[in-house]
Amino acid sequence: MKAIVLAAAAALIAAPAAAETVLITAERMVDVLTGRTVEKPAILVEDGRIRQIGTQGTLTITDGKRIDLPGLTLVPGFIDMHVHLTGDPRISPMDSLLKSDSYWPVLGAVQARKMLDTGFTTVRNVGSGNFDDIAIKQAIDDGWVTGPRIVPAGYALGATGGHCDETFFPPSFERTSRGVADGVDALRAKVREIRKYGAEVIKVCATGGVFSRNTEPGQQQLREEELKAIADEAHMWGVKVAAHAHGTSGIKAAIRAGIDTIEHASLIDDEGIKLAKERGAFLSMDIYNTDYTQSEGKKNGVLEDNLRKDREVADVQREGFRRANAAGVRMVFGSDAGVMPHDMAVNQFAVMTRFGMTPLQALRAATSTAAEALGREKDVGAIAVGRFADMVAVSGDPLASVDPLLGAKAVVKGGVLVTDRR
Repeated sequence: MKAIVLAAAAALIAAPAAAETVLITAERMVDVLTGRTVEKPAILVEDGRIRQIGTQGTLTITDGKRIDLPGLTLVPGFIDMHVHLTGDPRISPMDSLLKSDSYWPVLGAVQARKMLDTGFTTVRNVGSGNFDDIAIKQAIDDGWVTGPRIVPAGYALGATGGHCDETFFPPSFERTSRGVADGVDALRAKVREIRKYGAEVIKVCATGGVFSRNTEPGQQQLREEELKAIADEAHMWGVKVAAHAHGTSGIKAAIRAGIDTIEHASLIDDEGIKLAKERGAFLSMDIYNTDYTQSEGKKNGVLEDNLRKDREVADVQREGFRRANAAGVRMVFGSDAGVMPHDMAVNQFAVMTRFGMTPLQALRAATSTAAEALGREKDVGAIAVGRFADMVAVSGDPLASVDPLLGAKAVVKGGVLVTDRR
């Protein structure tokens, strides 16, 4: 009897709510698709999606809710293309071994809410253990907890002993990540397995990394034919692929393999930049988090070898970002939140403009361009008819300076005011 009651309660909670009409108004609105500012906008929302955009006085409702944001500017909800919700740098490696396996999705739900509160209404979680990111997404989608829209990857794929394997344990522990496979056929099978359990993007480690042991960022770890097999298999299933690739050769191999987004791209050279532009690959370069790692990493228990690797790629990566953006490569916002606290991810906007982007370019990287990279231009990335009513209200003019983006005054997700800091 108890099981029947619980099932009935869950069904009621998960049942879709009746279509609701909401009118949202503000002082102005940024149309990222055109780069123009609209004065006195009025946005009609039905069942979570934008149905009409007009101006105050000409677009009104007689029955429904209102969200009035006087004096504020609306921008689309931000998209972070590279997060790890179940990580937190303030939990030391030793302390993490003392946590229960079920600790991490609970932590991830808290971190997801923090990202939403700072304006990220969509995040792409590129790798987690135990399919935790998929569990968090399901809980948010079912209405049990509040958080952003999540595009989950489940386990990241990688080579034995590579960055995406378990590299901090002795042989007696026999720890291997579930995403590890070697060879074309085995990696194709892994794509199918991870997608089967809910992954909406495939993450693969093409090179070594900063926060693993016995790997170097510049070290290629999968052959080009293996990367191509992963991309071909994922694309056949209608899933995009993100490649962790710090090193020069790994970056170019991933681009030639047809992988959609290149993560980090720290050591990209001019040939790699040219290749990315020619092939239409997106670069997701986390150029802010090194500030946190270098200032707080030692205190948080990060090993000196990992701090060394972070120092070695930091400035090179930022200059590569500048060159790639100047060359016209499609750039998306990817913070690697989890390497630094999640509520600090928004600070990357300032670093993006410091290294060559205009405020509009930085905003588009986290909205319309990111939506294009996700293949979800009909759903997110702009305040436009048909898309979800996801938006952030800020003070001032975000096209003159990104400073307003760093302090969201209100956040709307699906036409619901989820955060109000006015």
